[in-house]
Amino acid sequence: MFVRHMGFFTCILLWCTVFSSVTFAQESPSQEDIFEQRMAYYKHFEEISVPWFQIAAVDQYERSIMAVRSDIPKREGITAIQFSKAFWAGELNPYSDDTSPASIGYFGGFGLDGNGDGIADPQQDDDVLHSLVSYLSSFGTTEKDFERALMVYYQKEEAVKQIMTNFRLYENFNTIALDKRHFPLPVKYDYSYKGTWGAKRGWGGRRMHEGTDLFAGYGTQVYSTTYGVVEIMGWNDFGGWRIGIRDHLNTYHYYAHLNGFQKGLAQGDIVEPGTLIGYVGSSGYGKEGTSGKFAPHLHYGMYKFNGRTEWAFDPYPSLLLWERQTKGGK
Repeated sequence: MFVRHMGFFTCILLWCTVFSSVTFAQESPSQEDIFEQRMAYYKHFEEISVPWFQIAAVDQYERSIMAVRSDIPKREGITAIQFSKAFWAGELNPYSDDTSPASIGYFGGFGLDGNGDGIADPQQDDDVLHSLVSYLSSFGTTEKDFERALMVYYQKEEAVKQIMTNFRLYENFNTIALDKRHFPLPVKYDYSYKGTWGAKRGWGGRRMHEGTDLFAGYGTQVYSTTYGVVEIMGWNDFGGWRIGIRDHLNTYHYYAHLNGFQKGLAQGDIVEPGTLIGYVGSSGYGKEGTSGKFAPHLHYGMYKFNGRTEWAFDPYPSLLLWERQTKGGK
């Protein structure tokens, strides 16, 4: 495989771009600085066949699962990607910690030397990103080829789906700075909510309440809280007319009991914070079309995917923060 060797001055320039704010500043880098550091790396290692947003999509997925998994060691560096030893060194390599590009290549490993120091180090950002780009480009240049490369490596449809969501969002907005949020209801309207996480629910069998209920009048506008892709919309017996939106942080946002959807919104659409997606209602708890069994409200839920399973967590603290931010507070 072709190995890219950066010249001395190129290395110095990249080092200055990426590390200047960290090395010379007395305080921790801001989130904006961190985004700039990552983008400098993505842009440096991208190729025509592997644009930066594909690299960023994989990196963010790995960063998100690392944050919620105790079995994954925390990686220091610009990238969060951690390849398996078998992938890096080769399935049949007797030395699983091999860093020699020659012997790694001999045993069919994918680890490469990305900075020209003669070592393929899985803890070195240059080597990791160059190896990732080489692997992805070996499958071809189309979006389908990218998806196929992901499936071969991750062997899990849910992981591939999440990375493809990241890919679409980064490509569409041309940035990785997608942390803005919006309260799901108009903050100037009358509404009320409180922490209802874990409350008992009886319809359809004994179960706990996985979300927060925000009470408002029929037809009150419902907004997307996040940048994301509309993953599902339609009817289910519990949630009535509902919409599911997945963001780039491995989080699925669930909006239920709607009175209807915003005209023109469709599955697969890309939304951003404040996008109108539907209207408050009281649908659900029965076959399609059932409504009025409870007071109108928006049920809002959040679910996190950790690379293995997806589970619900309490959205109430996030809603309090987003309400304050949407009103103009900090």
